[in-house]
Amino acid sequence: MQGIIDLHHDIFFFLILILVFVLWILVRALWHFHYKENAIPQRIVHGTTIEILRTIFPSLISMFIAIPSFALLYSMDEVVVDPAITIKAIGHQWYWTYEYSDYNSSDEQSLTFDSYMIPEEDLELGQSRLLEVDNRVVVPAKTHLRIIVTSADVPHSWAVPSSGVKCDAVPGRLNQISILVQREGVYYGQCSEICGTNHAFTRAPGNIGRLLSPLWLSRTTRGCEPPEKQAITASGWSCREPRSKAVDKIEEGARHPVEQRGRLG
Repeated sequence: MQGIIDLHHDIFFFLILILVFVLWILVRALWHFHYKENAIPQRIVHGTTIEILRTIFPSLISMFIAIPSFALLYSMDEVVVDPAITIKAIGHQWYWTYEYSDYNSSDEQSLTFDSYMIPEEDLELGQSRLLEVDNRVVVPAKTHLRIIVTSADVPHSWAVPSSGVKCDAVPGRLNQISILVQREGVYYGQCSEICGTNHAFTRAPGNIGRLLSPLWLSRTTRGCEPPEKQAITASGWSCREPRSKAVDKIEEGARHPVEQRGRLG
C-alpha cells in the first residue's frame, strides 16, 4: 500500500505541473487574443514544429508514468522466500477460518480458529458496528507475512482495503500474497466477492502489534488448554472456546435469511 501511495504522490506532482502549464496557456490566449483586438484571427493550416512537440511531450510524460507503474505492478506479484509467519485464510458462508500454518505438525493440533462477525445486539461499548468479529487475526508489524487464501464452498475474496490487499479465494485452489505492514493498529477487512445471502457480514479484521515477534505464539499459548480449546483475541491467545453466539446467529440467518436480515444489521 505504501508503494501505491508513493506512486500516487509522485504522479500527482507532475499532474499539477501539467495542469498549471495548460491553464497558463489558456489564460494567456484569452488575454492576448481577445476578439476586440483580433477581429480576424490568424489561421494556422500546418505547423510541423507544433505537431512534433505535441507528439513528443505526451509520449515522454506517458513513459515517465508507465515505468514506475509497471515496476510497482510486478513487485506486487513477488513472493517472499522466507516469511516470518504464514497464515491460511479459508472462506466460508459466511465467515473466515484462519490457520497459523507454521505451527502445524502431525503430532499436535493446528492453531486454527473461526472468525464470525458480532451481531449488533451483542456489541460492547467502543466496538464498531458491522466490523467487529469474535476472533481477530493477530500478526506482528514490520514483518514479512505470507497469506494463503482459499475457499471451502463458493468463491470469496479476502480483502483489507486500508492495506491495499485483495486476493480471490477459489475452491480447490491456493492463492498467496505477501504483506509487510509498517504501522500497528486494527485493520478491518471484508469479503469482496458476492458469496450469498450474508455476504455483507463476512468480515476479516486483524490486529497489527508493534511489540510482537515471530515467537509470540509459543509464549502466549503456554499454560493454556489444548490448542483445540484456544481462541485468538486482540491481546493474544485466550483459553476459551472459539465458538461464540455469533456462530449460531449466522447459521440461523442462513436457514432463515429474510427473518434474520434485520437482526444482523
